[in-house]
Amino acid sequence: MADQSTPQPDEKTNLHPRNAHRNRYDFASLVKALPGLREFVSQNEHDDLSIDFTDPDAVKTLNQALLKQHYGVNTWDIPEGFLCPPIPGRADYIHYIADVLAEGNNGEVPTGNSIKVLDVGVGANCIYPLIGHKTYGWSFVGSEVDYIAAASAKKIVEDNGLAGAIEIRKQTTYANIFDGIIKPGEKFDMTMCNPPFHSSSKEVNEKSSRKWKNLGQDKGTDLNFGGRNNELWYEGGEPRFLNKMITESKQFARSCKWFSSLISKKTTLDGCYKSLDYYKAADVKTITMSQGQKTSRVLVWRF
Repeated sequence: MADQSTPQPDEKTNLHPRNAHRNRYDFASLVKALPGLREFVSQNEHDDLSIDFTDPDAVKTLNQALLKQHYGVNTWDIPEGFLCPPIPGRADYIHYIADVLAEGNNGEVPTGNSIKVLDVGVGANCIYPLIGHKTYGWSFVGSEVDYIAAASAKKIVEDNGLAGAIEIRKQTTYANIFDGIIKPGEKFDMTMCNPPFHSSSKEVNEKSSRKWKNLGQDKGTDLNFGGRNNELWYEGGEPRFLNKMITESKQFARSCKWFSSLISKKTTLDGCYKSLDYYKAADVKTITMSQGQKTSRVLVWRF
């Protein structure tokens, strides 16, 4: 997340127009929604209310407040050490794939539980299904290979009475992405994924260390947003993971109208385009998203 100690514009115009988080965080309203946030809020050097975004507990509590205020999610928590996602950026992904679905619906974003989305690697936080269902009423299947993460996501779903809208499925092997999750005859309108984009734990630690130094702090390899190994890195990195996903997507071309994935590194795109060309994808889109100084992309394709 961006360092909020510096002046921020009143509106984050780089976020999707429908994103509920385009305005600056209204900490007074957030504290009203979740009183527990109060202990983390203070005035910064610019006399604005803010939190310490390097404090994992503060970031998690802010997420709880945002989810409660904007999406009516009353109970949300993650086990220690798991990825705590920045809500505005996650919401952007949902809105952009909604735009893709609108293209085949006379320009109107389709809503309701007849729209079925598969979130590959739903994580302990279950963030995409929560935002997607609460915003558009879509139904979700979230796949997860990690037992603890799958159990956490399932608990969030059950605690919020969303079992009829969000299903968590355990992937039994790291070797597969769609295989073993998509059932015979099952149809999805869209798949989505926030893949691990580092190639090793060493790369994760080096990047984290540089981040803290840039912030003028020495916290070694600690991550203020958390994250376990399978959430942050994959052998061969993002390019290998995406190549695997594209290869499997061809096998499930009749099961899904659209496939999509976040792409963190621009250099990953060329290899993806070559793979999609090899497998004769009928349509490929690249959507650029930005939050603060961070730029990422959503790659969308169909056969």
